[in-house]
Amino acid sequence: MKYQHLFGPVASRRLGISLGLDLVPYKYCPLNCVYCEVQRTTHLSTERSEFFALADILAELDSFLKDSPQLDHITFSGAGEPTLYLRIGEIIRHIKTRYPQYKLALLTNSVLFPDPGIRRDCLPCDVVLPSLDAVSQDVYEKINRPRAGLRSSDLIEGLKQFRKEYSGKIWLEVFILPGVNDTEQEVYLLRDTIAELRPDIVQINSLDRPGAEDWVEAASPESLSRIRDIFAETLPMPVEIIAKAEYIKAEHPVDAVAGELIQSILVRRPCTAEDLASMLNLHINEISKILRRYSAEGLISSHRETRGVFYVWKS
Repeated sequence: MKYQHLFGPVASRRLGISLGLDLVPYKYCPLNCVYCEVQRTTHLSTERSEFFALADILAELDSFLKDSPQLDHITFSGAGEPTLYLRIGEIIRHIKTRYPQYKLALLTNSVLFPDPGIRRDCLPCDVVLPSLDAVSQDVYEKINRPRAGLRSSDLIEGLKQFRKEYSGKIWLEVFILPGVNDTEQEVYLLRDTIAELRPDIVQINSLDRPGAEDWVEAASPESLSRIRDIFAETLPMPVEIIAKAEYIKAEHPVDAVAGELIQSILVRRPCTAEDLASMLNLHINEISKILRRYSAEGLISSHRETRGVFYVWKS
């Protein structure tokens, strides 16, 4: 069976061997984050929809899971915001009812969490990985470029309500952009807000490969360590840095074939991540993971052209 909504399994540092489940069309999202590795949002929206037939998604899941593959997580992710899918709750219940041996993870930008129905849909997930990059509205707008009318205070309030209702694990990611949200004022606002949100882990991240905008740069290891130390001064939960060094490790066998194919293409001609995904019939998230590792290992270079960011294999 050819899968339209499943990708992987991929080897993830945070989630182990993870089967990805993509529920929304490419780049449907309430945010247009400047650091997004799959580039700019093309459909900036908060409108939920049954973008794809629920029966088709469940059929793919049943086909893949019928032989009980070894997985650490089934992860709702992709190149858009998973909670935009109107019937995500039914998919979660289907997996939990028919395949209770698998843990469910949700990667989300948290924007729709003010909706109590969406929060309720997500409660059966074993781990939720939301993002919070800014507290101040001006910083939120510069980094995340939300759809008109969205406010950082609403996102934060939605996360607070979710923490009250949710008994699973919350791993909160904070993406650091030099000169934007690494100022003393914003870092302390983030720390105080995180204390109210009470996640189980705080994960500080920065750019691995080119984002949606040219001006976005990776934070220095010294800056990330400084922010980690400020957070750790008073926060009771673990605070860790997930940055480039974390990707310099042996690949898992599930990535090996894709990695070799990507190398064989890039030694011949430059390609965008989207080009590679189309040529190899792989999900953009799988391509992105391998490109991050190759970039961290210094094996590829990149340059931006009108059509996007192109990657080249270094001789």
